[in-house]
Amino acid sequence: MTLSESMRMHTNKLLDFMRAKCLVTGAVMIFGLFGGKASASSEDLFWKWFVKNEAALYAMEQPNEALFDELSAKFEAINEDLAFEFSPVKGNGKKEFVVSAGGIKASFPAVEAVIDAAPKLERWEWVRYRPRRLPLNNISFGGIDVNVEDVRYVMGKDGNKVGIILFMPGYSYEQHSLFGQIGYLLLDEALGEYTVATKVGFIQFQAPDTAYFDQSSPLPQLPGHFDEYHGIGRVQ
Repeated sequence: MTLSESMRMHTNKLLDFMRAKCLVTGAVMIFGLFGGKASASSEDLFWKWFVKNEAALYAMEQPNEALFDELSAKFEAINEDLAFEFSPVKGNGKKEFVVSAGGIKASFPAVEAVIDAAPKLERWEWVRYRPRRLPLNNISFGGIDVNVEDVRYVMGKDGNKVGIILFMPGYSYEQHSLFGQIGYLLLDEALGEYTVATKVGFIQFQAPDTAYFDQSSPLPQLPGHFDEYHGIGRVQ
C-alpha cells in the first residue's frame, strides 16, 4: 500500500468542527464562530452597525465584553458557519478584518457576500478567508501551546490534490478533536484557508512516533514545498 493510499484510508478531515475562540500568537485576535439564520439584509445591517462603532472597534486591543457581545449579535445573523478575526494595527495604520468560513466550502458564498457588502473605511482592510501568515505563528488553543518549529509534515498525492499529515508533539487520540482544530489553524497559517479547502485532499493529525514521521519535514517548509508541487507562486 502506498503512502497516499494509506493516509487516504485513515483520513478524517473534521470539516464541521468549530475553529475559533483561540489565540494565534502575535498575529490576530480570533473572536469566535456565531450561529444564526441568514436574512436578506443581514450583511447590510452588520456593516451599518460596524460603521457606527468603527472608532471603538479600531481602538479595541483586547476583547471588550459589551462591545464584543453586540458585535457577535450582529454577525450571528449572517451565517452560522462564519468567523471573524481582527488583526492588531499594522504598520500602515490599518487593521485587518478577516471573514472566514471556518474551512466549510458550503459557506464560501456567505464570505463573499459579507465582503462584497463591506464599506470603504480608511482604517480597515477587509480580507476574504484566513490568509497565509508568514512567518508562521505559534498557536495557543484549549490550554495547549504549539510551537510551529516543533510541528512536522508529510505530503502525499491524492488525485489532483495534495494530502497532508501533520505530526504534533503531545498529540493523543483522546484529544484528537482539539489537536484537529489546532492542526487546521496551522494549515490555514501555512497555506491559507481557501487553499486548504480547495487544493488539499486528505488531512491527518498524528504524534511524532507514528508511521511516516521519518519522511517528514519542518512545518515552515510546507508553503514552499506545496507551491513547488503545484508549479505555482505564492497562493492565498
